[in-house]
Amino acid sequence: MEKISVEDIQSLYGIDAWGGKYFSVSEEGDLLVSPVEKRGESVNVKKIVQELKKSRVQTPVLLRFPQILSHQVSRLCKAFDHAIREFSYQEQYSPVFPIKVNQIRHVVQSLLQSGYSHNLGLEVGSKPELMASLGMELPKDALTICNGFKDQSYFEMASLGASMGRNVVVVLEKPFELEQLMKLKKSGAVLPWLGIRIKLQAKGSGHWEKSGGQASKFGMTTIQLLQAIEFLRKHDMLSQLKLLHFHIGSQVTEIRKIKSAIKEAARIYAKIRKNAIGIDYIDVGGGLGVDYDGSKTSSDASVNYTVKEYANDVVYTIAEVCESEHVPHPKIISESGRALVTHHSMLIFDVRDQISESHSQAPVFQNKESQVVSELIYINENISVKNYREYYHDAVEKKDELYSLFNLGMLDIEDRAKGEWLYWQIAIKAIRSSKTAKFVADEFVELEQKMFDKAVCNFSVFQSIPDHWAIDQLFPVVPIHRLNEKPTRKATLVDITCDSDGEIDKFVDLKDTKYALEMHELVEGQPYYVAVLMVGAYQDTMGDLHNLFGAVNDVEVVYDEGKAIIKSVKRGDTISDTMQMYGYEEEKLLAIVRNRLQEVGLSQSESDDLFERYKNQFPRYPYLDSED
Repeated sequence: MEKISVEDIQSLYGIDAWGGKYFSVSEEGDLLVSPVEKRGESVNVKKIVQELKKSRVQTPVLLRFPQILSHQVSRLCKAFDHAIREFSYQEQYSPVFPIKVNQIRHVVQSLLQSGYSHNLGLEVGSKPELMASLGMELPKDALTICNGFKDQSYFEMASLGASMGRNVVVVLEKPFELEQLMKLKKSGAVLPWLGIRIKLQAKGSGHWEKSGGQASKFGMTTIQLLQAIEFLRKHDMLSQLKLLHFHIGSQVTEIRKIKSAIKEAARIYAKIRKNAIGIDYIDVGGGLGVDYDGSKTSSDASVNYTVKEYANDVVYTIAEVCESEHVPHPKIISESGRALVTHHSMLIFDVRDQISESHSQAPVFQNKESQVVSELIYINENISVKNYREYYHDAVEKKDELYSLFNLGMLDIEDRAKGEWLYWQIAIKAIRSSKTAKFVADEFVELEQKMFDKAVCNFSVFQSIPDHWAIDQLFPVVPIHRLNEKPTRKATLVDITCDSDGEIDKFVDLKDTKYALEMHELVEGQPYYVAVLMVGAYQDTMGDLHNLFGAVNDVEVVYDEGKAIIKSVKRGDTISDTMQMYGYEEEKLLAIVRNRLQEVGLSQSESDDLFERYKNQFPRYPYLDSED
């Protein structure tokens, strides 16, 4: 076992680059989380997992650190407060959290508590989200921003919120919503505040670039904006128009794209304000990105700006345009959900096996082998740095010959097994030799990727990190222990679903995407745990039940009075839970199985024993049982 320094292991996994000062490694080789700002106060993730295990809370498990939520809210608001002071901005900033980013109730409540002094509000995009927001305690001056497509009952719920004294802003997305608004007015209901979402010419960057621009799904064109204003004026509702909103996409990777959009929107605001229309707010939408890979570039997994730079550019650009147009500064709202919640949670799972072509046991060779096997033996024994390219190509040819002869019935299955094993040994030597060259040929890079181990991991990609499967989103992945040992294996991570797409095969790297994770050799009888970090945005509520693997155990951890405390444990779905979601009723299944066992001629004791085994599975966790 070769040792490795803390600095080198953090560099290997990029922890000091993407960790945002929240994550580090102890001298003992354990992953640490620092949910509070005080130096030296950290949570040992491995010890939390061990403590949970004693309470029979097994992996996979989602660990949440609500204190990180508080710190992220404070960080964002401090950045805007600093920018407001620096550029003598005449109005204030307030954050709004889009519930869709993480709809888990205790996450939303933690944010509201943390952001109470900052007037943190909520953004909703559906009736259920609006109804949830109305049942939560918000600061007196906080906004509830209502986006998305709306029907009449949506408007009625917004009116209910206004009747409660809430600052509810219904953002008009399309012209047809004006007629629904008119029906609400005619009913005599309390009118909520109004906003209008505009389509900008400016677009974002990164994976969600198409969310902005003239072809975007939401928003009004300039002519529709003017027509909507005239409609409101005509029907005596213009005084309710308080907000101008735009959104150029989530995870905007380039700051210049943000500045361009802010300038365009500020100009539209100024021109409208000059027409004596009392808009008070500019809602700059989402887009504040997260540096998942630590590269600080405009790649899809990163951003080329900081939170401070983002706040400075938003405030300065709006102020500059307003002053040039001689109009009042508006209050600023942002819907920066991803930036607030991404860092606060991590998924932990155990690794069950490492499948490897290169680590399989050597077969027993005889003095006389078939010709094709003998030729592969020769190549394996004589390949070197000088001839590796030629000899590897010969091995590929012999492998094809091996399969042809086998399919014709001219080789035994033992010959096939020996030939395959020899080919992989030759491939390993060829890869090793290729790395001595100044430039490694593409074919050997691709060959090495084919030879990475497959680590079998106790989780479901589709349930817990669906964005990796759906859009190739990169997340930091790190073992939570043994980080004082130099990793000796490279592997992709395959989940336990019966789907070949259930695999993490791309990993963050400062310079490029990695196609394997550095891992340690598994030790028999000792669990090996891996964490996928920064999964707090979108992953919780977008996961599905592929193979009926349900929600995982969910644990809140806080650091208080010098130690880590498990604040709450929410058990994940049981087998019964996931089956019932798709109409499999436990009682009916039990009745069918009991009847069938009685019909097949088993003794009563055998029948009862098998039935109890079946019945006892329903309240269990659908994931693999602990190996202890």
